[in-house]
Amino acid sequence: MITLSSDFGSPYPAAMKGVLLGQTDARLIDVSHTFPRQDVCAAAFWLREVLPYFPPAVHLVVVDPGVGTERAALAIRAGEHVLVGPDNGVLLPAARALAGDEGDLTVFAYTYDDPESVTFHGRDVFAPAAAMVHERGRLDFASSDRFHRREEFERLSFPAPTIREDGIDGDVLVVDDFGNAITNVPGQSVADRFGDAITVNGAWAPVRRTYAAVEAGNRLVTVGSHGNVELAVNQGRGKERFSVSTGSRVRLRWT
Repeated sequence: MITLSSDFGSPYPAAMKGVLLGQTDARLIDVSHTFPRQDVCAAAFWLREVLPYFPPAVHLVVVDPGVGTERAALAIRAGEHVLVGPDNGVLLPAARALAGDEGDLTVFAYTYDDPESVTFHGRDVFAPAAAMVHERGRLDFASSDRFHRREEFERLSFPAPTIREDGIDGDVLVVDDFGNAITNVPGQSVADRFGDAITVNGAWAPVRRTYAAVEAGNRLVTVGSHGNVELAVNQGRGKERFSVSTGSRVRLRWT
């Protein structure tokens, strides 16, 4: 199995699939091709949340603002999985989640010939690399002279919230398609406050377990399936009602 993730939209993913199907009989599964354009952190967050639910697979990831530059192409063995993509940090959070610990990761640089296009490494570099990993085997691919151990690579970590006596300062990591603003604030920080209210950037908001615990159109603070605090609106868009976007600072204060 090879999963595909990118910020390409359409039709570019079809070209990557064409390359893969020409070099392997692997089952191809799309994760998403609508990650926010060139947003490495957002893609890394979603991959961390989604990929651990897959059985062992090769994961092809192309969110690559540095395409055509000297940044390396990587294959990261993480437990029984291998992630293939650019060396810009996008692979690391998911790799850590799949391996359980960064110490269990093995990182390889992939050596490639001059690609047909310097603007489409997804087709010309990463798809062939993913096909090679799949065909040689997730545990045996490094026997190819195309792969070499690499000790230095980009490490991406999400910002940590700041704990204060009267609340928490955090950041919006991503906004999902429903408009829910997902923060870096851990859900356990509000676990004993369901049914109460807090202020978010100075504005009052109830803390509830479910969206439907407030009337349609009303704001709420809840904990999403990812385990983080999110700012939401029942049948509406939390991003707009809380006036936040990806990267916004959020100040949660206990009332």
